[in-house]
Amino acid sequence: MDVTENVIPALLLTTIAGLSTGIGSAIAYFIKKPKIVYLSFSLGLSAGVMIYISFMELLPDAIESIGQLRGLAAFFVGIGFIALIDLLVPEAENPHEFQGIDEPTAPHARAKLMRTGLMTALAIGIHNFPEGLATFATALSSIRLGVFIAIAIAIHNIPEGIAVSVPIFYATSNKNKAFAYSFLSGVSEPVGAIIGYLILMPFLTPAILAALLAFIAGVMIYISLDELLPMAYRYGHGHLVIGGIVAGMLIMAISLLMLNLS
Repeated sequence: MDVTENVIPALLLTTIAGLSTGIGSAIAYFIKKPKIVYLSFSLGLSAGVMIYISFMELLPDAIESIGQLRGLAAFFVGIGFIALIDLLVPEAENPHEFQGIDEPTAPHARAKLMRTGLMTALAIGIHNFPEGLATFATALSSIRLGVFIAIAIAIHNIPEGIAVSVPIFYATSNKNKAFAYSFLSGVSEPVGAIIGYLILMPFLTPAILAALLAFIAGVMIYISLDELLPMAYRYGHGHLVIGGIVAGMLIMAISLLMLNLS
């Protein structure tokens, strides 16, 4: 399989997904008090898409190509990889913890908020790096799946953009600076894609690509269970989140069924 022809579309999808943090920043830019609760359904939808793709497409395809043992090994290595990155991020600045971003800022707290915003930007950048590789590698194998992954990641990058921009805006009263830091935190996704491509390209065979897809499935499952769903439940209602998850899975199931029948 010649995957080189998908490089440019895959990189474009990854860039769009990563820079969607700027959408969250823009929301914080124009709305005085962001209501993250309204994003709960979208976060559930994103998790539903990721979980469905991982268990119904990426992992089964990998197992069919390289066998159950290697496929499952790559899957759990992916989980371990993203979990290790998560453990390296200090709990207080973990990007799926958004304490206080809906609260007004006292003048004496500006320095602390600026530090929180910068650390959150760094933490989100670290998390976005493997997400960029995941989007890119998936699109490299299948543009169709890459589009779904890019949309799912773009949705959950929006509140991350809010988490970066709001503390920095309250700390500096500078909307442009808040937007810039949030926007830059998403750049690590296309950077992760480029670095991953340059490292893997000389060794990219169908077997390696299949293992990488299983690895990506592990990353996606971890992000969904550790980041998206806890965040969605924290800011929304349980039924709203479940509705989003089911809707995401249903949309994926119908879309893939129609594509397979066409």
